[in-house]
Amino acid sequence: MDRRNFTKFALSGLAFSFLSDSMGRAALPVPAEPAAPVPVPAVPATPRAVAQKPYAALLERARAALDAHAHHFELRDRVAIVDFDAPSKDMRMHIVDLIGGQTSSYLVSHGRGSDPAHSGWLHSFSNEPNSLASSQGAFKTGEMYFGQHGRSMRLHGLDPANSNAEARAIVIHGADYVSEDHVATWGKCGRSEGCFAVAPHIVPQVLGMMGPGRMLYADKIGRG
Repeated sequence: MDRRNFTKFALSGLAFSFLSDSMGRAALPVPAEPAAPVPVPAVPATPRAVAQKPYAALLERARAALDAHAHHFELRDRVAIVDFDAPSKDMRMHIVDLIGGQTSSYLVSHGRGSDPAHSGWLHSFSNEPNSLASSQGAFKTGEMYFGQHGRSMRLHGLDPANSNAEARAIVIHGADYVSEDHVATWGKCGRSEGCFAVAPHIVPQVLGMMGPGRMLYADKIGRG
């Protein structure tokens, strides 16, 4: 083999070796980039407009529950809190806009099992079937339906203290014994069987503001 052919042969071999090596590297699997974690929406800071309200401490507890149950809630702009430290004659259900700070307040009942003497004050909670009592903790608002009390909304209990809410049919509904007229006559609202009963004419507003997928938080924290 003469020098010219030898050089040509060597160069072609080198090119083939380089090409084979490049193809081999190209065939190696490329590790996939890790998927970005799905961000959990942050709970907005407590608006100044409600920071000095009597129920501010309860709202902070509700905000902590919203964080603890974050995987249940995509809608975190608005919450309802039920302040059972207050008597039933007071507007103690508060729907709070966590972004703008606006609050709408309403009368709401407690269960007769929580107030056997019908004093107008909630004395105890229960999660037991047939207790006729109110339950405490975080609830997720569910579907709307028409039942014996008209337009109503189901609630799903998220805590051990209210885990039987669905089995007990604890819902938001309207009732004639929860109204300004009833309070004016009797000095208190009537009692439910554990449901969050509101005035019938208020039902569309309350259910419209809450809608399915938001949090209702009820508790009695014993503020001084």
